[in-house]
Amino acid sequence: MGFFDFFKGKKENTEDLSKGLEKTKESFFGKLSKAIVGKATVDDEVLDNLEEILVSADVGIDTTMKIIEKIQARVARDKYVNTSELNTILKEEIYSIFASKPTIEESLTTTPSPYVIMVVGVNGVGKTTTIGKLANKFKSAGKQVVLGAADTFRAAAVEQLNIWATRVGVDIIKHQQNSDPSAVAFDTVQSATANKKDIVIIDTAGRLHNKIGLMNELTKIKRVMQKVKADVPHEVLLVLDASTGQNAIEQAKHFTAATEVTGIVLTKLDGTAKGGVVLAIANQFNIPVRYIGVGEKMEDLQVFNAKTFVDGLFGE
Repeated sequence: MGFFDFFKGKKENTEDLSKGLEKTKESFFGKLSKAIVGKATVDDEVLDNLEEILVSADVGIDTTMKIIEKIQARVARDKYVNTSELNTILKEEIYSIFASKPTIEESLTTTPSPYVIMVVGVNGVGKTTTIGKLANKFKSAGKQVVLGAADTFRAAAVEQLNIWATRVGVDIIKHQQNSDPSAVAFDTVQSATANKKDIVIIDTAGRLHNKIGLMNELTKIKRVMQKVKADVPHEVLLVLDASTGQNAIEQAKHFTAATEVTGIVLTKLDGTAKGGVVLAIANQFNIPVRYIGVGEKMEDLQVFNAKTFVDGLFGE
């Protein structure tokens, strides 16, 4: 049984997703409509305009060029492509990028207990909120959850996670501020194992005095947890703020170079017109997008579904 099998059959609120993508949708299709006004066919000028629109939506240069080249090949093959067909072609090409990436079901085939998730990311991306919403999601699915407050360096980080644990109604393991993060992680995994809990979610620091210090700390946390269970963590989720656009991609480069990231969470999609960054990340990193955040409510952290996302982006 796959770890995420208990989410199967649970339909995400597509209306909330559509609202969450509203800014990206309005910006993207507003510009696209202006780019093709008065045009009957897809020509070089339309493609140049489309390229500019995709880049401005933070789809990224590499991903944009891949899409443009495929559309050019389609135009060359079919000889005549009218502008009314452009949306359909564009949608197909965007979906094909997501479809070529590993899915949750393909990358997770067994469910060890406890299932240990380590959450990484810089400060300010919504990491603690994401952990709280994840805990709520798992608890609602009937899972027993324990949080590990291993971000012991940032003032109030432990307190914030404790508030979420109380709000959701799950256990939390915490030490004093500035204590050893790996010791917190060790105690959390040990407690969850002894008490037969289902899910462990470990919060980690978003910043130390330098990147090397941060990445070394993440490595140490993993190594110390493995003294309890050799195969942990089972998942390393990288939380990125979609509203930061290309900066989110730079963060992904640093974290994927330093630790084995297995899944990505993109937050704050509802607050940005640059939702195209989801596509850029999916294209650039061979890592599945696990969740997207499209609002403030608990249920606004949604399991990422490529088809639903693309349909929502195109207002369908």
